[in-house]
Amino acid sequence: MIEIRWHGRGGQGAKTVSQLLAGAALRHGHYAQAFPEYGPERSGAPVKAFNRIDTKEIRLHCSIYEPDIVVVLDPTLLCAKEARVTEGLKRHGILLVNTTQTPEEIRALTGFPGKIITLDAEALARSVGARFSNVVMLGALARLLGNISLEDLEAELAQAFGEKALATNLAALRAGFTALTESLETLEATA
Repeated sequence: MIEIRWHGRGGQGAKTVSQLLAGAALRHGHYAQAFPEYGPERSGAPVKAFNRIDTKEIRLHCSIYEPDIVVVLDPTLLCAKEARVTEGLKRHGILLVNTTQTPEEIRALTGFPGKIITLDAEALARSVGARFSNVVMLGALARLLGNISLEDLEAELAQAFGEKALATNLAALRAGFTALTESLETLEATA
């Protein structure tokens, strides 16, 4: 089972992308869960959303305390004491961060010893005309996971968004997927 925790701020779409990921996983034949956790509901407040994905039935119905992957939509949360983005993240886990900073800079900031992947999702979102980086990060996560197809995610987006927003969100999804593919190829070449 893969357990994922999303960190964002109210209004950035962490809950939305966790639901889209779960829907795509179901389309792909997996079992999946998606659920949010918020404090005071207000725009800009720290928000968490969670996913569980497995090839077997998922019988757990509780929060995720030791995620395999943490996705950070808003880099200001890295320093927010109430967010605690690396809390419980497995030592061999992955921290995927929307930031212009390097993985080394994020490691110095968080102290997380595992794999850190950074992506300037804000710039990618702007480049395709999207207002938010959440769908870019969803595309990047799908590429990272490797077991959720881009086609299944595109089908989920088609179901979730109206015609006006669909083209932009599909472009954002593909931009994140492609950017992470290129990033992983660079990491492999230097390893």
